Amino acid sequence: MKEIAPGGVHVGLDLAQASSWRIGGPADIVVEPENFEQVAAFLRLMGQRPEPVLVIGETTNLFFDSRGFRGVLLRIGPKLAQVSIEGTRVRVQAGARVPELVRQLAEAGLGGISHAGGVPGTIGGLVLMNGGSQRKGIGTHVASVLVADADGTLRRWAPPELGFSYRHSALQGRRAVILEVELELESALPADQIAEIDAIIAERAAKFPLDLPSGGSVFLSDPGMYDVVGPPGRAIETAGLKGLAEGAAQISPKHANFIVNLGTASDDDVLRLIATARNKVRARTGFSMACEVRHVGPDGDLRVAHEVADERWPGLDLSE
Repeated sequence: MKEIAPGGVHVGLDLAQASSWRIGGPADIVVEPENFEQVAAFLRLMGQRPEPVLVIGETTNLFFDSRGFRGVLLRIGPKLAQVSIEGTRVRVQAGARVPELVRQLAEAGLGGISHAGGVPGTIGGLVLMNGGSQRKGIGTHVASVLVADADGTLRRWAPPELGFSYRHSALQGRRAVILEVELELESALPADQIAEIDAIIAERAAKFPLDLPSGGSVFLSDPGMYDVVGPPGRAIETAGLKGLAEGAAQISPKHANFIVNLGTASDDDVLRLIATARNKVRARTGFSMACEVRHVGPDGDLRVAHEVADERWPGLDLSE
């Protein structure tokens, strides 16, 4: 691995220091490639080995088991963050951070994705989840995605193959790596775009607990539930769970669809709060909230967090 990515291989990295939620034990190996060729070579190598491999960006939508990760994490980050602009067409490497990218494009007179200006994480992760805000998704403006398959083969995916829907793409669940995203944007006045971005960021700062480690919104907003009882945060708050703590994890007193780390939270603390919120909201409303965040097991098992929470805390006693 050190031959493939000189200077980009880290052994025993503490995930509690490196991840967005500040939760997790040591990772056996973290590899940070600096070009597409290194990614392809790494995938070819790992295709011949038994260790689990997981691709990560800034980990803003996942959290790790507190026991750590017994495998190899491939981090697509600042070393793969180049941006190229030609008219309204933009090519950006997958490790570019979304807030900086959106602002750079706004300053260049390009609009259409200002809704994502306050969303943390990388553009690769945003495309994978079809992320955004204001119930919008980045997929609307994706022209193509360059992907490295598990065998190291590079292939460009067109929009029909990407299967974008609300917070979903066809790339989820595949052992593949997003390398580059091609965006088709709209001409816009820079001042208007920057003002819109600033307003969105100010609104997020007022609503969300951005001063503590978290994984962003925990539960997906389901249209059927939204029409009847409102968004997940409102349902959790109405259930009387706002501010509820488990260990060093807490359902945020500022916004109930955030679970924050007060300092030394474990993945088990977060998972118990997820199970509690799901069970109590389901008992009150009949709706089963699905998680947006994902949990990474020590063996590399990546699953939506509520599945793990239900397994760890079956039949949770809500009378406690």
